[in-house]
Amino acid sequence: MDVRILLVEDDFYLRDGLCELLKNQEYAVFSAENCQQARELFRAQAFELVILDVMLPDGSGLDLCTELRGTGSDVPILFLTACDEEYQIVRGLDAGADDYVTKPFKMQELLSRIRALLRRHSSTVLHQGEMQIDIATMSVKKGGVSIPLTPTEFQILTALASNGGVIVTRSSLLSRIWDCDGNFIDDNTLSVHISRLREKIGAEHIKTIRGVGYRWE
Repeated sequence: MDVRILLVEDDFYLRDGLCELLKNQEYAVFSAENCQQARELFRAQAFELVILDVMLPDGSGLDLCTELRGTGSDVPILFLTACDEEYQIVRGLDAGADDYVTKPFKMQELLSRIRALLRRHSSTVLHQGEMQIDIATMSVKKGGVSIPLTPTEFQILTALASNGGVIVTRSSLLSRIWDCDGNFIDDNTLSVHISRLREKIGAEHIKTIRGVGYRWE
């Protein structure tokens, strides 16, 4: 079955060019120029990936992303943004995006990001360098050697590694990480778990982005 991609972009020339590019890669592309068209297509069709512009004629791509996540969908969402300011990037990730590309971008970079998102979403095993993370069995190996992690540490590791190279905000982690009793952890507890995780897997893998969150290296 063809991989179905929903492209939401109001710039006619960019949208047309991206459609041609993606179709040449044998993706099935459905395009929309505004939020309303995107909603209609999303309701009518299942997609493996959504490429979403931040600024749209009838609303914000950030709000649309939040809306799609509100339906329970975990489809990978890639933002196209003309703004490289950090707060816009953080807003996109907080809204539920999986990755972003800043305009102007190189087409090969975009295709690489698309392939990475599709791979991550289709597999329960994440491969990051010499690290192998099996989501189904909640097991981790580094260089073939098993690393024992607590359930909370595993949740944090998975959240960071599945977004390799992309900033994961502290607020995002706090909203989806819980302890053994099913309670969401607090800010101080998150710092402790990050510290312990670094000791087990290597501090070089988790970079602190001061005042924002963390990024998997």
